[in-house]
Amino acid sequence: MRWQMGRRSSNVENRGRGGGGIVVGGGGTLALVVVYLLLGGDPSVLMNQLGSVQGSTLSPEQQTEQTDFVSSVLGSTEDVWHKEFQKIGKNYEEPKLVLFGGAVQSACGYAQSAVGPFYCPADRDVYLDLDFFQQLETQLGAPGDFARAYVIAHEIGHHVQNLLSDEMKQAGRDRGANSISVKLELQADCYAGIWAHYAGKDYNLIEEGDIEEALNAASQIGDDALQTQAQGYAVPDSFTHGSSQQRHDWFNRGLQGGNLETCDTFK
Repeated sequence: MRWQMGRRSSNVENRGRGGGGIVVGGGGTLALVVVYLLLGGDPSVLMNQLGSVQGSTLSPEQQTEQTDFVSSVLGSTEDVWHKEFQKIGKNYEEPKLVLFGGAVQSACGYAQSAVGPFYCPADRDVYLDLDFFQQLETQLGAPGDFARAYVIAHEIGHHVQNLLSDEMKQAGRDRGANSISVKLELQADCYAGIWAHYAGKDYNLIEEGDIEEALNAASQIGDDALQTQAQGYAVPDSFTHGSSQQRHDWFNRGLQGGNLETCDTFK
């Protein structure tokens, strides 16, 4: 990915490393943790497998580079979504992306790094521990800078949902509705695909192999893949994010379509 060419966003906030709390919200790793607990697994065993982070595994130089990377990717999402919202006569409100380590306080509660990146609709911010990127590569089998960019774009996709519809609010009121959760997650994947479409077409940020990295990442964090990794088998009725194939397909749908209409998972 030619992220060095991208415009840097001014909406990155670095809160440093913090202390403990409860698990809320989240992305791929959250699905692994929650599914494991729901299936009766010992959380201490899973956390040992995931490598619960007490101190950053990144050097200061790596943290500086990754922060610059995040700022560039966030800037490109802002550019893309400003244009897409203009097409439908709306204004895009830019979210903040909060970098943290260990744990963080958001308007949605406390969250530990183990939940992975997450979006909090209550404060409209995205939260990310940079150490997740290493976990994405080494433990979830999704290497590459564009895989990392996809993760950010997916969380921004949840912000787009929050601005465009009431579906996320309804899901918050009815947390037991797994089918709604899956639709929201697949739509966020599709919105990430829209971002990728224009990141390549309008901003020349995509290199050969980048799309394959994103599609692989979407597949690796499907509920069936995460459940199998955690428990040895998948339970489709408990899916909250969608299967590997679904996540792959909806990202690709947004990538190919390049418009909001192609991402209506609620039809």
